[in-house]
Amino acid sequence: QVQLTESGGRLVQAGDSLRLSCAGSARAYTSWAMAWFRQAPGKEREFVAAVSYVGERTTYADTVKGRFTISRDNRVNTIYLQMNELKPNDTAIYYCAAAPSYSSFTPQYWGQGTQVTVSS
Repeated sequence: QVQLTESGGRLVQAGDSLRLSCAGSARAYTSWAMAWFRQAPGKEREFVAAVSYVGERTTYADTVKGRFTISRDNRVNTIYLQMNELKPNDTAIYYCAAAPSYSSFTPQYWGQGTQVTVSS
């Protein structure tokens, strides 16, 4: 069983920065691609960013490109999402996910989510 636990979400103001973390069981970090998704109230869950197992490849949604950075540290089984220039429409529950393939990212495991609220 793969376990993922997000942390770092909180209330911030527009323009602030925030870093989310997702710690996983060792199995989650053995040859698995990882990603962040988010779900705003009344909306479907959407892709935010993904990182390959080694970390040399990353992909971003257009809405966050240039503001968010995904990274991973396999030594401590953790991925991160550095979020800069936050906007009110970034408000959502942020989830990390694990998938066996980076090129065709189909989440197999999900964390429980962490709430990010950006006030204007």
